[in-house]
Amino acid sequence: MRKNFVLDTNVLLHDPRAIFGFSDNDVVIPIYVIEEIDQFKRDLSELGRNARQVARYLDQFRKEGNLGEGVTLQTGGTLRVLFSGRQMAGEHANGALMDNKIMSVALDLREREKDRDTVFVTKDANLRIRADALGLVAEDYDAERVGLDEVYSGKSEVLVSGDVVDTFYATGEAVVPELDENDERRPPNEFLILRDAANPNHSAVAKWSSEKRRAVPLIRLPKEGIWGIRPRNKEQSFAMDLLLNDDVKLVTLVGKAGTGKTLMAIAAGLTKTMEEGVFHRLLVSRPVFPLGRDIGYLPGTVEEKLNPWMQPIFDNVEFLMNLSRSDKKAGRGYHELMDLGVLAIEPLTYIRGRSIPNQFIIVDEAQNLTPHEVKTIITRAGDGTKIILTGDPYQIDNPYVDSTNNGLIHVVNRFKHEKVAGHVTMTKGERSQLAELAANLL
Repeated sequence: MRKNFVLDTNVLLHDPRAIFGFSDNDVVIPIYVIEEIDQFKRDLSELGRNARQVARYLDQFRKEGNLGEGVTLQTGGTLRVLFSGRQMAGEHANGALMDNKIMSVALDLREREKDRDTVFVTKDANLRIRADALGLVAEDYDAERVGLDEVYSGKSEVLVSGDVVDTFYATGEAVVPELDENDERRPPNEFLILRDAANPNHSAVAKWSSEKRRAVPLIRLPKEGIWGIRPRNKEQSFAMDLLLNDDVKLVTLVGKAGTGKTLMAIAAGLTKTMEEGVFHRLLVSRPVFPLGRDIGYLPGTVEEKLNPWMQPIFDNVEFLMNLSRSDKKAGRGYHELMDLGVLAIEPLTYIRGRSIPNQFIIVDEAQNLTPHEVKTIITRAGDGTKIILTGDPYQIDNPYVDSTNNGLIHVVNRFKHEKVAGHVTMTKGERSQLAELAANLL
């Protein structure tokens, strides 16, 4: 049975293509939603771009027919723009007036068209509660919602015979009969923990080669590590393999605070730029979202304004400098690296329209980005560029995304079957015992 889906303003500001996301059902946009969207059209942010895109879609449909009567969508459904003359009951009239008007359109539609279900779609949790109290069916919107416990981890544990583990250690690779070699759904660059079914302590860590259709070893690190650091657990070993693999152009590292995501990414970036010369520059950026109350405008140049936001990056670089005592790096700080052009910080605000070749790009705190913003960043990559996205989906400061619809998780889900991409979910904190306890208990 066809349904009516009434869309709230925040749904269209989150995803302008939500208009086309309800199959052959009927989509209804209250006129009050358009009034709210109009307030964002001059905004230079992601919200402003989405508001303008919604206006373009609706204007195009207006040319095809009367929006009040309904215009046929490519999906087979119809699009209507409706208003309501309903006066909300006094006990429900408090709060945002526009929210009441938007919800009244859904209530009117439910009473007028009783032969089909009416669903109110909004990303506002409080509005969903109010709709439920009025007996209106309300749902959240997310085109590809996946629970965090379902997000691809980047690794699998496989119970094998002891001969497989022995063969892997002896020859450096092994066929794994327990895995279907012809399974095209197995993600390339997936990491494997090969565990002897008869003796669980007899195990090996490997990665799946989609070309050879067998388990192969991880990249071997120098004895001294890279810039003084070595992996402390399996997940960090997996992450380091992806970071140092020049064939993997997109790496996503997801994990709680203290798992070493940013530190390892910077160490790998400095190794690939300063020592191996694979990339011309290490470019680091992170979204600007304050923790707690914002301190207001900051004086100075763009670089001076960005310094407080980039201080965690600088702290990691200084830490690596202190660990590494070779003549090539001794006494150098992040200021010198920036003067030499080896290290650069870049606000994401100005990345649109650029082409960035031969650079090692790290986007920290990527969980605060929308899927569209992440697309904008990745599509800037020129020849020879590698992009690292790091973040913790449980620490989101952007009010317009949540733990399952942010850009970082979106990329993990979309790229897990691509040979040029790799992912690791990191769970074990290595910053300090106190930090690990705080991450788990608080």
